[in-house]
Amino acid sequence: MEQPRELAFQIIYRVAEKGEYSHIVLSEVLEEAKELEKRDRAFITRLCEGTLERIFTLDYILDRFSKIKTRKMKPVIRTILRMSLYQMLYMDRVPDSAVCNEAVKLTKKKGFSVLSGFVNGVLRTMARNKTEIEGDGFYPDKVAEPSRFLGVRCSLPEWLCDYFIKTYGMERAEQIAAGCLRNPVTTVRVNETKSSAEFLKERFSHKGITAETGAYVPGSLQISGYDSLEQIEEFKEGMFQVQDESSMLVAYMAGFRKGDFVVDVCAAPGGKALHAAQLLESLGGGRVLARDLSKGKTDLIEENKARFGTKNLTVEQWDALKPDERLFGKADVVIADLPCSGIGILAKKPDIRFRMTPKAQKELSELQRNILSAVHHYVKPGGVLMYSTCTINKEENEANAAYLCRQFGFKIEPLENMLPEPLKNEVSADGTLQLLPGVHECDGFFIAKCRKVSQSV
Repeated sequence: MEQPRELAFQIIYRVAEKGEYSHIVLSEVLEEAKELEKRDRAFITRLCEGTLERIFTLDYILDRFSKIKTRKMKPVIRTILRMSLYQMLYMDRVPDSAVCNEAVKLTKKKGFSVLSGFVNGVLRTMARNKTEIEGDGFYPDKVAEPSRFLGVRCSLPEWLCDYFIKTYGMERAEQIAAGCLRNPVTTVRVNETKSSAEFLKERFSHKGITAETGAYVPGSLQISGYDSLEQIEEFKEGMFQVQDESSMLVAYMAGFRKGDFVVDVCAAPGGKALHAAQLLESLGGGRVLARDLSKGKTDLIEENKARFGTKNLTVEQWDALKPDERLFGKADVVIADLPCSGIGILAKKPDIRFRMTPKAQKELSELQRNILSAVHHYVKPGGVLMYSTCTINKEENEANAAYLCRQFGFKIEPLENMLPEPLKNEVSADGTLQLLPGVHECDGFFIAKCRKVSQSV
C-alpha cells in the first residue's frame, strides 16, 4: 500500500499535469485505499484539494525562490514542490523538516535522484524565509497591480480577477475572490419524504457531525466534521442529498402546480430533478423526466433516485442539443441548468481555476444558446423555462437569458415574490438572480425564470 503522500502526489499530478478532474480522481484513489485510517484519508483530501486550490499562490512563491521557474520544471518535480510548499505554509501540524525529508524521498522514488538536492535546497530555503513569505511586501501591490494582487492572494488567474474588478469593483471583487477558496462545510437537502431537518440534526449530533440550518431554503442543512458521505447511514438510506442552496432555489422558485410535467434537460447528478419530484409529490402529484448525455451520468441519476426511493421520476439518456419532437409543447416546466464555466463553484472544484479560459467561456456560451434553441420547444404556452448556471459570467448568464426571450417568445418573470426573505433585494434590474461566492452564503449561481408568452418561429 502506498503512503499518503504518494497517493496525494498521484492525485495532484493526474489533475494538474494530465488534465483529469479532481473530484473524480480523488474519489477513485480514496475508494481504492479504503483500508487507510480516517486521519490519513483526511490528510490526503486536504493536501490535494489545498494544493490544487492554492496552485497560483504556490507557483508565485516558488518562482521567487527557485532559479528554475515552475513552468520550466519537470512535471514530477513541480508537483512535489507544490504539495510540499502547501504543507509548509498551510498545514501547521506537519514540521518543515519532515516535509523536506519526505519530498526528497518521493523525488528519489519517482526516479529523479539527481534532482533531490535541488528539491531539498528550494524547500529548506523557503522554510528559512517563511516570515518573509507571510509578509505583505512579498506579494504584488494592491494599488499598482490589483488583478495580479488578487490572483496571487486568492490563487486565481489574472484574467478572471480582471473580470471581477471591471464588473463589480475592487471591494466586491475581493469578496468574490476570497469566496472562491475552499469552505469545509457541505450543504445538503433533506429528503422530507423520509426524514426532517430536525430529525437529521439530532441523529448527526450523536455521530459527532455538526449540522446547522441553511441560510435560505427550507429543508437545507450545512454539515461538517464527517469523514465520508458514503459511510453515513442516513445518506445511504436516502435521507438527504448533497446540493447547494443556490441549486435548490431552481426548483423552489419554479412555481410547480399539482399534475405538472417537468423536464430536466441536463440533470446529472439529479439534485434538481429529485427536488422537483419531491415538491410535486407534496402538491399531490406530477412527474419529472430527467435526461443527460452519457450513460455514466444517467446511471448516477438512477443511483440517487433509487437511494431516495423516488417514484415519479423517469431517467433517459439524451443529447440536449438534439430536439425531441415528442416533447414539443408538452412540459409545464423545463429545467435548463446548462454546462458552464463553473466560476461560481471554484471553492468546490479547484481545478477549474487553471482549466478555464476566456476562449472556453465563449465556447460554452455558444453551447448554452444551442441547447436553449433545442429545448425551448418543450415548454407549453404559458409554461416556464428555468435557466440556470453555476457561474458568474454575464455572457453565459444575463446575455443568454435575454437571447432566449428575444428569439423564442419568452419573458423574464421577476423573482422577488418567490425568493426567501434574505434574498428578496438581490434581484437584478432585468429580473434575474445572480448569487456571488463570498457575498452570499452559497455558491455563485445564476437563475432566470422565463415564461413562454408566445409561439416562437
